[in-house]
Amino acid sequence: MSAFRQQRRRLAGWLAALLALLLLSLALSITLGPAHVEPCKAWQIALHELGWRLGLDLAAGDWSPAQYQIVWRIRLPRVLLAALAGAGLALVGVAMQAMVRNPLADPYLLGVSSGASVGAVTVLAFGALAFAGELALPLGAFGGALAACVAVYLLAHASGRILASRLILGGVAIAYCLGGLTSLIVLTAGQRELAGSVLNWTLGSLAGARWDVLGLPAALLLAGIALLLGQARALNALLAGEESAATLGVDTTRTRRRLFLLVSLVTGTLVAVCGPIGFVGLMVPHAARMLVGSEHRRVLPVAALVGAIFLVWVDVLSRIAFAPAEVPVGVITSLLGGPFFVWMLCRQGGGERRPA
Repeated sequence: MSAFRQQRRRLAGWLAALLALLLLSLALSITLGPAHVEPCKAWQIALHELGWRLGLDLAAGDWSPAQYQIVWRIRLPRVLLAALAGAGLALVGVAMQAMVRNPLADPYLLGVSSGASVGAVTVLAFGALAFAGELALPLGAFGGALAACVAVYLLAHASGRILASRLILGGVAIAYCLGGLTSLIVLTAGQRELAGSVLNWTLGSLAGARWDVLGLPAALLLAGIALLLGQARALNALLAGEESAATLGVDTTRTRRRLFLLVSLVTGTLVAVCGPIGFVGLMVPHAARMLVGSEHRRVLPVAALVGAIFLVWVDVLSRIAFAPAEVPVGVITSLLGGPFFVWMLCRQGGGERRPA
């Protein structure tokens, strides 16, 4: 059997296993939380409502109205949003790490999430882009994310290439500046009730998940993974370097522009829906590469599934670890991602000290 066929079989095996694990995670996560709901009743409620919307006549069970509200109105949309956000952030992380050729790249670390937060908070505080209706918040977040993404790129670009040290330092500086700007907007907006909601939201929270907010992230996720799979060859070439990419016929400038737009759009939409959730885009791509290697046709779908599974269980932990209080998921991902980032820095530093 050829090496190519072996790789395809291995990829198919990982995708099947991860998809099964994701479905199992979704089924289990709706049964877990501070309010106890028996697993059988939780699944009955979910299957009954899904079947009714698909035109299937399924008999109703003996669940109470409170159990119906908890499972169908609160937990299920929240779990699905966690899966969508985890997959989307993982894809953005893969794209950014290839785009700037840096394994430490992540929308949270490089200030892209902070830019999206500024745009979204501006819409919330001052009613900007009111003409766009329900799309005002995602559009504002997209604009802020795109501006931050371009600023970081310009800061890191010197002598015709991207310097890793300037990328990280520039991203951190922009993230701090934009974080301060977000706080300034909230404090000067004159809306006392806005401060509490924005504070909880900027920590990265899935508590406000509703069925009507899932459509846009789901559509963007499907479009994003399709576009990135179409750009897989270009992503591989970007990782190899500018000269190698040019030799392979890849227009690096045009490819990066497309990636800037895609990264900003996905990040902005996710930040608008659930706030900035850090380090998912840093950790998950490395886990995916450990499983299937660095070729992007394999990394992208695996990273999306791993990201979805990861954030679903982080959300479960946020609900039950400190019950009845709830910890925003962004706090937990930061606690996990901080040590991972330090480990990556030490690993890179060790690699730089070794002689060629």
